[in-house]
Amino acid sequence: MVTRNIVWFDEVGRNDIALVGGKGANLGEMTRAKIPVPPGFIVTSDAYSSFIKNAGIEHEIYQLLQGLDVDNDENLQNVAKQAKKIINSARIPEHIKKDILEAYHKLGKDIIVAARSSATAEDLPEASFAGQQRTYLNVSGEDKLLQAVQGCWASLFESRAIFYRTKQNFDHSKVKLAVPVQKMVQSEVAGVMFTVEPISSDTTKIEIEAAYGLGESVVSGDVTPDSYIVDKESLNILNKTIARQTWALVRNTGAVLLKDANIKIDVHSDKVGLQKLSDENIVALARIAKQLEKHYQFPQDIEWALESGKLYILQTRPITTIKKNAPVAQNLTGKIILSGLGASPGVASGPVNVIHSASAINEIKEGDILVTETTTPDFVPAMKRAVAIITNHGGRTCHAAIVSRELGIPCIVGTNDATDVLKKGQVVTIDGSTGVIYEGKLIIKKESEITSENIRTKTRVYVNLSAPDLVDRVAKRNVDGVGLLRAEFIVANIIREHPRYMLAQGRGNEFTDKLAGGLISFVKAFNPRPVVYRTTDFKTNEYRNLKGGEEYEFPEENPMLGYRGCSRYIGDTEVFKLEIAAIRKVRQQYNNLYVMIPFIRTVSELSTVKKILEAEGLVRSKDFKLWMMVEIPSNVILIDKFLDVGIDGVSIGSNDLTQLTLGLDRDNAKLAELFDERNEAVVASLERIIKATKERGVTCSICGQAPSDYPELVEKLVELGITSVSVSPDMIDKTRQNIAEAESKLSR
Repeated sequence: MVTRNIVWFDEVGRNDIALVGGKGANLGEMTRAKIPVPPGFIVTSDAYSSFIKNAGIEHEIYQLLQGLDVDNDENLQNVAKQAKKIINSARIPEHIKKDILEAYHKLGKDIIVAARSSATAEDLPEASFAGQQRTYLNVSGEDKLLQAVQGCWASLFESRAIFYRTKQNFDHSKVKLAVPVQKMVQSEVAGVMFTVEPISSDTTKIEIEAAYGLGESVVSGDVTPDSYIVDKESLNILNKTIARQTWALVRNTGAVLLKDANIKIDVHSDKVGLQKLSDENIVALARIAKQLEKHYQFPQDIEWALESGKLYILQTRPITTIKKNAPVAQNLTGKIILSGLGASPGVASGPVNVIHSASAINEIKEGDILVTETTTPDFVPAMKRAVAIITNHGGRTCHAAIVSRELGIPCIVGTNDATDVLKKGQVVTIDGSTGVIYEGKLIIKKESEITSENIRTKTRVYVNLSAPDLVDRVAKRNVDGVGLLRAEFIVANIIREHPRYMLAQGRGNEFTDKLAGGLISFVKAFNPRPVVYRTTDFKTNEYRNLKGGEEYEFPEENPMLGYRGCSRYIGDTEVFKLEIAAIRKVRQQYNNLYVMIPFIRTVSELSTVKKILEAEGLVRSKDFKLWMMVEIPSNVILIDKFLDVGIDGVSIGSNDLTQLTLGLDRDNAKLAELFDERNEAVVASLERIIKATKERGVTCSICGQAPSDYPELVEKLVELGITSVSVSPDMIDKTRQNIAEAESKLSR
């Protein structure tokens, strides 16, 4: 098997998590999308695997983890220490060293870089792995870079990482680590932005946090940053909260050791209370945030930096902490003893337990309110035992805030002096929405509220999925099935080889078996609810990234409009039959798997593919449905003729349909403002599709981003008679509520 130790950012994208991890995949994806990302390369997960294998330490490490009780903090710390020592003591093979240093020198002469850990089970839409591994900033020189890479590898076995993987049911042996190495930005101002307001989950707002110096101080919560709220539609600045910042984290030019690369300096007294980021740059950042959310079709948590007047994006990841139906306090009155920033909604009472470092986390007991200066990933085991978190420092996008929202417990940050004011054993009540801390245990009266768990709607709510690791969690939600199961994640991250390449080696059955294995996890978890599987819709540039792909894929000027979807099935029926065989194999056990054909240009294409499916035994029946994606203007114009072919359902891909109707690339920053699914021409197309399917008794769904972004469009779709709406996991509850309100209004 051919492996690569190094890849450059522009060689990878979002489908390459298995090779470059979550961070690496996103850096590559953003680079390709022309987002202003500092340049760099990635030491791949293949290099990590080769290092572990050559050193002969894999068995030794995983033996340590066998039977480990991660809730025993002392044992966990000891095992993590041993595992890291094993990795840090091993020698990096010479060929890997050579490849890393060649790439480093190609990046620039005497360049200063950041080395970041990028795990292959990281930054997924429902698992953040926030801060579980190490990042090294301001790395300079060959020796320090190699130390940083090895340090990142070792950090895969930090106690916090072991704990988190165990609690999230990830197999330790299947999680690898890549290391993006990126030109260092010496930021004057840096921070984090969320494409939704993180406390209320308001999708109409963007929140930006900013501080002087390196953004690490914002992410860690060591400083309380400025906060700016921006209206997502108009880009008007709605609110500013200016924080006093007395120190900043910057590069230590005199550092000898890797751990001393950064240093705290005092902020000049004239700047302590000033707004950190200009209004012009706030709006510019918000514009990039919108572009990234559109590109990923999912709310984003983004790290950014400003250097010499230029904005850079350092990282983006899915927001995994969008809060639904948080407890709401009603008539909560009492003596206020302290306040800060509400960072995770909810109300809780309990005894205060003040600790000052992660070494004291054993002192936190079930039911305590954890009070500390700021949290790090090492605090997570204690945070899981606490009923609430209070910190002296930090903003609403810092570690304490993100993890608290993920755990579903109230959190207040930025109190300045909670560790001094609050005493151990003191009983308090906190409101994580308002940031207020009350004396004593108060009676909490919750407003009666409708949650999506008890809402039933005529219009079905489906979910869009791709990653098998998320399926069990999402299947437990109040969702009617999977409206869009994407094959691409399974092919790119589990199979990883071009199907034609596998066929040439006589391994076609292996492709089928692996694809079937990936599909069955979804179908089993959702049974008997339907799972609508969209057959592979890789573009040629994406197929080229698979092993052996360059031999079988020709370069295209515009892959989006190239050899993809239905055309490919007809042009390479042998490969399509491998996919059909996988579907048949799954349906031998479960009959809730349906098929949806994407990117159909002509009526004859649909007719031809339907005949191929029938010849292979996939014939429409009571328990097997055939759907088509409606995402090309020709589908809209000739919708009746497409329906005449004989199908059971259509699903509107509003993203591609909007792009192709308006003739624009939604990832083009200069045109991003024009991309709007509410455009009159797009809405007219939606009306035509829904009307035609309704008249014929054919199921009509929508699986693009539009329903998530625009509640008013959901109301319009329900009014027109759409039968289902399929959204990303974070929008299930909100969409269900929007549909319920729309149906209620129609009935009135």
